[in-house]
Amino acid sequence: MEKKLTLAYSTCPNDTYIFYALAHNKIDMGDLSFNIKLNDVEHLNQEAKKGMVDISKLSFAAIGHLMETYGLLRSGAALGRGCGPMVVAKKGIDLSLLDNRKIAIPGLWTTAYLLLGLFMNKRPDAVPMRFDKIIPAVSAGKFDFGVIIHEGRFTYENYGLDCLLDLGQWWESVTSLPIPLGGIAMRRDLPLDVICKTESIIRKSIQFAHANPSASKKYIKTHALELSDEVILQHIDLYVNEFSINIGEKGTTAIETLFAKARARGIMPNSGKPLFACSGK
Repeated sequence: MEKKLTLAYSTCPNDTYIFYALAHNKIDMGDLSFNIKLNDVEHLNQEAKKGMVDISKLSFAAIGHLMETYGLLRSGAALGRGCGPMVVAKKGIDLSLLDNRKIAIPGLWTTAYLLLGLFMNKRPDAVPMRFDKIIPAVSAGKFDFGVIIHEGRFTYENYGLDCLLDLGQWWESVTSLPIPLGGIAMRRDLPLDVICKTESIIRKSIQFAHANPSASKKYIKTHALELSDEVILQHIDLYVNEFSINIGEKGTTAIETLFAKARARGIMPNSGKPLFACSGK
């Protein structure tokens, strides 16, 4: 009997690249099928908070809050080096002012906001907005600082902004670990075999994308209308890597370290649940 699962992921090129084959039936999915929804990652975080989806791309900060109901899958994640959120400002603004100014952020459950709080050692005075609105808002002088994610790292200079702090580099300097940004989480109350099959299907979807790099171009471009082909390629190259195929030992350590630091600061609840939804490797 076919099982239709709700699957949500972002419109960003790394996600549409990863899920193209799954979304277009290019791989064998057995008796599973998916009802797919695309949206901004913070929107996905909040939908998962309400338990509205079976499988979703989520910020790791959100996953840490939802461990009782969702478990992480080993495939489809965004971790890496040199790919973390960045604090940007107009030229002439000094980072020393960060403590005393409002900061535009891409959402209260994003890893970007979590990292900013860990760096500042306090709750930032933050204003959430869609990630793609932050650079224009800072450039227009509505905020002195903005925390940018995704393709923003490739475009902020076009708006006359400077990067004052790379939170990914800061994380790496403190932990020597890759930065965990987002992962695919799945409801724990689904059958274990369905969870493990889904993890395998996502891995196959990534492998298809790697083997057929031009197949997904139209799909990616459809959901990234304002991005140039060059920025799309840079985005995919940076955020789709070996951790996307399998989070692995080092990636697991990075996630557990992020959660431990957040829990020690009281900004993420403790959980006795295992990190992964599927007990396999």
